[in-house]
Amino acid sequence: MVSGGACRYGHAMGEGRAGTRCASRRVRAGTGRVTPKMDHEDGGAYLDGSRRSLWQEEPVARRRMADPVRTAAVRAVIIAALTLIQAMVAFFCTMAGAWFAFPAVLSTVASTVVATWAVLDVWVTRQVWVQRNGVRSQPSSTARRLRRERRQARREARRTRKSREGPSHVGGAPREGAASPAVTVPHT
Repeated sequence: MVSGGACRYGHAMGEGRAGTRCASRRVRAGTGRVTPKMDHEDGGAYLDGSRRSLWQEEPVARRRMADPVRTAAVRAVIIAALTLIQAMVAFFCTMAGAWFAFPAVLSTVASTVVATWAVLDVWVTRQVWVQRNGVRSQPSSTARRLRRERRQARREARRTRKSREGPSHVGGAPREGAASPAVTVPHT
């Protein structure tokens, strides 16, 4: 391993587990993003003496769910979790031969119906929200290409139509078949 020299950012190089790396930078685990290395592990000052705020906004890949949709999703997850717990209780009571097995199985069947309804509610709520509030569409490159081809075809059709009609009568010669205005120019 090489020690010394400078990285592409001009910082001194140090030795790291992955080979030679910049001593004042590190790669955050799992993200692949490079962040400045701290003096202290407890979040103290950076090597250059500056401090960053504790909360950093980072761009997200997906947009946040709408509030009604998120509420329905949380409700569905809680109901599904309780249904799974209830199913386990019913199973173990049945295996143990306990008197509670029959009521547990009946309530598990009812809870399964409710959990199914809750999951469908998430889907319906999302569809209603999208229909009422719209969604920002980001067309794929195929859709863009098709729109571009249609635009070019319309422009071409417009050009051929204009070339067949000739120049307009405003500011130019009159169109074919149009009556020319009787203009009398006095001769002087």
